[in-house]
Amino acid sequence: MPDQIKLSGVETLKRASQGLRGHLADELADGGIQVSEDAYQLLKFHGSYEQFDRDTATARKQQKLEKEYQFMARVRIPGGRLDAARYLALDAIADDHANSTLRITTRQGIQFHGILKGELKPAIAAINHSLMTTMSACGDVVRNLMATPAPRHDARHAQVRADVARLAGALLPKSRAYFQIFLDEAPVAGLDEEETLYGATYLPRKFKIAIALPDDNSVDALSNDLAIIAHFDAADRLEGYTIAVGGGQGMTHNNARTFPRLATPVCFVPPDGLQPMVEAVIRLHRDHGDRTDRRRARLKYVVHDRGIEWVARTLEGYVGAELAPPRPLPTLDVPELLGWHEQGDGRLWLGVPVAAGRIQDTETARLRTALRLIISRFGAAPIFTAQQDVLLSDIDPANRDAIDTILREHGVTPAEAMTPFARFALSCPALPTCGLALTEAERVHAPLVAMFEGLLAQYGLSDERISLRVTGCPNGCARSYGGDIGLVGRVPGFYAIYVGGDFNGTRLSFRLLDRVAFGALGEKFAPLLEAFARDRLGPTEGFGDFCSRLGSEALLSLTGDAASQAA
Repeated sequence: MPDQIKLSGVETLKRASQGLRGHLADELADGGIQVSEDAYQLLKFHGSYEQFDRDTATARKQQKLEKEYQFMARVRIPGGRLDAARYLALDAIADDHANSTLRITTRQGIQFHGILKGELKPAIAAINHSLMTTMSACGDVVRNLMATPAPRHDARHAQVRADVARLAGALLPKSRAYFQIFLDEAPVAGLDEEETLYGATYLPRKFKIAIALPDDNSVDALSNDLAIIAHFDAADRLEGYTIAVGGGQGMTHNNARTFPRLATPVCFVPPDGLQPMVEAVIRLHRDHGDRTDRRRARLKYVVHDRGIEWVARTLEGYVGAELAPPRPLPTLDVPELLGWHEQGDGRLWLGVPVAAGRIQDTETARLRTALRLIISRFGAAPIFTAQQDVLLSDIDPANRDAIDTILREHGVTPAEAMTPFARFALSCPALPTCGLALTEAERVHAPLVAMFEGLLAQYGLSDERISLRVTGCPNGCARSYGGDIGLVGRVPGFYAIYVGGDFNGTRLSFRLLDRVAFGALGEKFAPLLEAFARDRLGPTEGFGDFCSRLGSEALLSLTGDAASQAA
């Protein structure tokens, strides 16, 4: 990049960080409750964010007290798959170092919240000693790889699992900073740490990858920087992969140069061409992403600005061969993974719903205790889903009744007792921990679901599969610009309403209204759902399809709002 172009401050920091080391080791060893701004940025690469309790911040400022700083640590779990021992280790870490909860992310990982500064290094070390890592769970690198989660025992699912495991290992940074800072590894003279894939300043921004099967797009593959769709013939033999690039959910309010985008198919690769193509797409982002403006640094803006033909020609330069054109994108589907299912090997899996992904014990439901008992007693292997739920796999059918009894005795609501709407509702953490949140998400998840369930029951739609995604800010961590309904935090207590996406993750929604008070959401959605129940084209037209067909003007006429209010 020419010298006269002013790089962002994070780019300058990365270049001077000595392979992501900076002064992190010294700062973590010092006393106090927070870290410097430089350390804050570098910690992300090692899987942690510094946060503070925003509920108490104002009162403490008035009392001339410091904010209550704490840290989030995110575990990188490719494809969301763990064995029983690893899960039980994470469960123990929640008590030993965090706030006694585990939170399933929308990228199939686990987050710990409420870690104090003095506990951060021991927490990350404990995760690593349990054969897991927080490395590259955050930061300007390839994040946790997502994959179709169903533990079906067939050639297609086995191939996806193998692909994710291989890529996850190949795409980690080579720097030993993580091991030296958090595990006290001694530096080795002459050790090659050259980042041949990432380069000295890593990527311009985060990079997300998902691998899906056409009949299981529960990972919302097209919302990723790189979407990989596996193709098999009628005999379940792998034919290759559709490669789509430039997806991403984040945007910035009042900045038209930022926007959500679905990935565009660019080529088809044979089985042995997957990893070279993945690395080529990463290099394209590395070399051509915007390093001057982090709000426009994602790969999707390169694809949008340059065009897919330019992307294809550039990728050909990286792989040294002409690209095969992409196959027509197959019909994508999102199956029901909750409840009891046969795996295909004589064993069962049980999909357990986890509201907003928070595994915890409350006065009404002791989900965390129930999961610990089931996993320790029966050896069930957990798999986290992009829907923030957990699949307990490899269960002996003889243990089914005992597991149902444990869940019932601990107040855990089974999937079959929930509406489809409740099963397909997502929320990001938002307040009080996320520093970017403009308003609530997880803490209003239950009342929002209850409000919508009441409306759906009123119009005879209780059995309808409608997806809800709620985020406290416009960054879209809960993929709020896809699905049927998106609520995006605008200012405290107010949300932008997005509709018109589709349930299966192949169409983005559009903004219908910009600032709607939390208490007014029901009155805005009531006429929309009433019209949907009355005027839909048939049972195959989902709510998002209906809204897309009518368009914003017709929908606003139903809510009684002028078109200008959507701006």
